[in-house]
Parts: sequence; C-alpha cells; structure tokens
Amino acid sequence: MTEPTTALHEQVSALGPFFTFETHTAGSELIAPWRKLSEVARVESGVLAERVASVRTSLAAGGGRPAEAVELRVAASVAHLGLVARVVSPLLGLAALRRLPSRPPTLDDLRWHSGLGGAFALSLPRETVAAVATGDAVATGDAGPVTGAGAAGALLEGPVRDLVEAVAAFSVSRRILWGNVASAVNGAAAGIVSAAPALARPARTAALLMLRQPQLRDAHTLDPRNGRFRRRSCCLIYRAAPDAAGAVCGDCVLVRR
Repeated sequence: MTEPTTALHEQVSALGPFFTFETHTAGSELIAPWRKLSEVARVESGVLAERVASVRTSLAAGGGRPAEAVELRVAASVAHLGLVARVVSPLLGLAALRRLPSRPPTLDDLRWHSGLGGAFALSLPRETVAAVATGDAVATGDAGPVTGAGAAGALLEGPVRDLVEAVAAFSVSRRILWGNVASAVNGAAAGIVSAAPALARPARTAALLMLRQPQLRDAHTLDPRNGRFRRRSCCLIYRAAPDAAGAVCGDCVLVRR
C-alpha cells in the first residue's frame, strides 16, 4: 500500500481549510481528541444534539438573543451544511486532482474532533487516500473498476445519506438537507476554482458528477447559459436573524433573479 504523498497533502490543503485533512490507519485505536464521525449519526450518542445546540446558541448570539429564539430546525440545517461540506470538500479536492478513492469512506472510517466557527479537524484512512488512480475507471475496488460516477453515488449513498437521515430527525425536510448537500458540492468546486484556477475544469467535472446523481438532480438548477448554480430550497439561515429577516445565501432559491 502506498502512503499518501506529502505533495498530495500539500496540494489539497492549499485549497482551503475545508479541504485539508490528516490521515490514520484504518481500524487503528482512537487517540484523543479524535472521535469517529459516525457518532454524529447515532441519536443515542447525543453528539448531534449537542452540536445543533451549540450552533443554535451561536446563531442566536449573533442577533443578541437567547438560544430559544432560533428555531431548532434552523440550527440543525446550518449544522448539517457545515458537516456535509467538511466531508465532501476534501474528497472533491482529491477528485479535482484526479485522485479518486476506490471506496469512499464511511462515517465509521472518518475521524474528527469538534469545533465551531470554522472547519473542524478531519482525518481520512490512509487506505482510502492511497487506493487512487487516474482516468474515468479510476481504480479497482472489491466490486471491480470504480468510475467517477460510481464513486460519487457511493459517497452520497454512504456517509452523506447517513448525515441527511440523522439531521432529518430534527424536523428538517429532506428536500432542504439534499439542497444543503448540493450547495456544499457547488461551494467546494467554487473554492477549488478560486484557490487553484488551473484545476477549474476537473473541479467542475467532479462536481457535476455528484450533482447529476439521482439524490441531487432535483435539488438544484444550473443555468445553461452561464453555468450559474441555484439550489431549489433554502438552508433556513435567514430565519436565525430577528424577525426572520436575515440575509440569504447567494445560491438560495429565495434570491431574486
């Protein structure tokens, strides 16, 4: 097995804080402060509820209000957008560099230690990062050759769907949550293009592979004239402001054309 190269780490990390990652050996012992990201999706762990509560407090503080003034589902949606963006971004960064894992990691494979106000620390299994190659049939996994579309579908049906289902329990519609995923994918691609213009074409190609998957096909629109992305739902963050009169995101369905 080939260790991830220092150059690859530097290339991905240079794309921005949501792209950088550390690595660990799959199945190795957890060393504090690292935890399995899968605990977020387990209701009984209370980790997701704790994170949503923290986001709720932070959003309320921005408007000088108590946490209860912000709807729980608003905080849950915002927390979900941050979580899924952190999971998707480094993998999209690898894909833009034409390095695609033969098997996308599960939430059990991923490790994190929590933090608000930015990208939390994330660690990927060395085996996931090392099992990469180039081209359309990018690698050979247990079930045969892995294509970009196949890997994108596996990522969405694996860790991404797990996060969607976990946050849906906070009375957030799945339409909003899959819209969050589409927004995170587009945002990651835009981040790559901004940080490394030379990677614009492969970044957009990798993003389109994900956006064209069944889970995201109806979650967004792309203007055929200019490629402008717009989600078909709202992450609800505008409702965190007093009187629900906050600003909306640039890709929001509520933005006036």
